[in-house]
Amino acid sequence: MNNTDVEVKVGQLPTIEKIKVYKIRWLILALFVGFSATNSTQWLQFSIIADVVVKYYGTSTNWVDWTSMIYMVLYIPFIFPGSYLLEKLGLRKAIIIGMIGTCAGSWIKVGAVHPDRFWLAFIGQSIVALSQVFVLSLPARLAAVWFGPSQVSSACSIGVFGNQLGVASGFLLPPMIVQTTDDLAATTRQFYTLFIGTSAVTTVLLILIIIFFKNAPDTPPSYAAAQQEKAEEVNFVASLKNLVKNRSYMFLLNAYGINVGIFYAISTLLNQIILQYYPGASADAGRIGLVIVVAGMAGSVVCGLILDRYHKFKETTLVVYACSLIGMIAYTFTLSRGIYIVYIVSALLGFFMTGLLPVGFELAAELTYPEPEGTSAGLLNAASQVYGIIFTNIYSVIFYNVGDAWANITMCVMLVVGTVLTALIGSDMRRQAAHSSKEDIKY
Repeated sequence: MNNTDVEVKVGQLPTIEKIKVYKIRWLILALFVGFSATNSTQWLQFSIIADVVVKYYGTSTNWVDWTSMIYMVLYIPFIFPGSYLLEKLGLRKAIIIGMIGTCAGSWIKVGAVHPDRFWLAFIGQSIVALSQVFVLSLPARLAAVWFGPSQVSSACSIGVFGNQLGVASGFLLPPMIVQTTDDLAATTRQFYTLFIGTSAVTTVLLILIIIFFKNAPDTPPSYAAAQQEKAEEVNFVASLKNLVKNRSYMFLLNAYGINVGIFYAISTLLNQIILQYYPGASADAGRIGLVIVVAGMAGSVVCGLILDRYHKFKETTLVVYACSLIGMIAYTFTLSRGIYIVYIVSALLGFFMTGLLPVGFELAAELTYPEPEGTSAGLLNAASQVYGIIFTNIYSVIFYNVGDAWANITMCVMLVVGTVLTALIGSDMRRQAAHSSKEDIKY
């Protein structure tokens, strides 16, 4: 008992006598947060300094946009084998594979610091992007495996927080380290600083994960987790079919994909959008992106706490989605009103738009229990990547041919559609029903 925070005695379970929540769960969660952050920080590493990358490598803005979109493109086909491997190999092996890929891709980019090696930089970026398959769908799964019912939503939100932390540093650090200059040697040194720093951190974290990360606790943390553990192994294809047949989940899938896809589009093109209104404001573009993500971190944590306190999954999702729509409308009509106004409105947009991420994962887990959380979250993320590619291209075409106002209005219309789809989601919270089915569990 000296290694546990909580012991829960469970009535007459057939194969387990105790439910335990282990202290080491916080170390496991912290290691995952680090893994997620080192992967996501590289997502916008090129696009947030698009003007410098175009000048240094002699490439086009379209190719720079693709360094971001490659994350989305590779995720779509590989999430299915990735989810399969997660269920077959477990958390530890899946995370180690993902961390090795993230580390290897980071070091390849170090070797790509030369004006003639954009192709090598793109290969390194693609390897890191492919490793994302073992990142995005894991927060809900890790939370369910390691945390009890009173903390599972908060743990999931912290797991998502890691991804947002990485995106925040991806917005902030590249513009600070790599700056516009006519000195080629200086730019080369700056790129080396950026890439070597990233690679060193990923290497240290890989070593820590290999040493300390455990696959699962000795005993499950909740009755719902115990039931999942005891259930017969479900064929992966059969699990996918069950998810597709779940109408409420499909509504959530598309609503979630629309919201996150719009966030991806805005993030990818943020440098170009801000420079149109405020020339020379590359650093501000990075800081505005940082504000969006930091506000989203706060939104994620707040939403996670609300879910753990009230367990109102659908209601919380609907409110947050509607507020995302309001934030997008405000963003659309204030871009030209001054850079400081953009900072403030971006914070509002980020709080709700990225705050929706853990809420969506948790609602999916509730709607689809006892299907594996990694599979349901993986499909949500696959939908996000599909919508992200579509919206990034639509936004870019409208932006360059008509203007940012119409591009943003188009995104607002899509968020209206997403809000309606969210309202159509049913209220069948299956995981909560499993938690409450044993009234003799006492905490």
